[in-house]
Amino acid sequence: MTPTPPSPAEKRASGNPATQARIAQTVKQQREQRRQEKVAEYQRMLAKRKRSRLVWWVVGGAAAVVVVALVVASIVFAPKPPPEYGAGDSTGVDIEGVQTFENETKHVEGSVDYAQTPPAGGPHNAVWLNCGIYDQPQQNENAVHSLEHGAVWVTYDAATVSGDELATLKSKMPSSYGILSPYEGLPSPIVVSAWNAQLQVDSADDPRIAEFFTEYWRSQNAPEPNALCTGAIDGPGKQ
Repeated sequence: MTPTPPSPAEKRASGNPATQARIAQTVKQQREQRRQEKVAEYQRMLAKRKRSRLVWWVVGGAAAVVVVALVVASIVFAPKPPPEYGAGDSTGVDIEGVQTFENETKHVEGSVDYAQTPPAGGPHNAVWLNCGIYDQPQQNENAVHSLEHGAVWVTYDAATVSGDELATLKSKMPSSYGILSPYEGLPSPIVVSAWNAQLQVDSADDPRIAEFFTEYWRSQNAPEPNALCTGAIDGPGKQ
């Protein structure tokens, strides 16, 4: 119970030693009570600050865990970058199954009856096919022009190459100077062609596909090496 402060009459009667002692005791108690109240208020403020810091630590820690998880997930689940092949002169390495030809190069109008299926060079349209991945067959005459610039054309039988097999084939495509498209009437499930060179394989896992790219991709032996493989026409079904 809070002590009752001395009344004015009690203060006027301060000459009484007993009254003076009671007054002094009451003032002391009041001061002690105020001091205790201040201490309690300070302790409550400190506790509130601690709770606030704890909350922020928990929130910050959870956010940090989320950020780390997102970074790890982006690394783990990010698609693999396209493979890189060295561009330059063909070294003449002997790749089993590769056929070579002697095709002429000139611009023509209309369709061309090519000696190879798919063509690996020869007369072609004046406009090249932009390199990339297509899910529909492409015009021979435009694709051959891209081969003239050093591109590699990967064709596949859509009836036998699909799903995981097609995904594997796509993973072997470089970021530029490569064309992937289905083709009707192929002599094998997959045919890889460059200017005057061609390889027939049965599976997208065949290591000779990468060997072919290494040997013929952007070869300086192509009729027009380093010419563009973009900026012309997109065929149907480009992805």
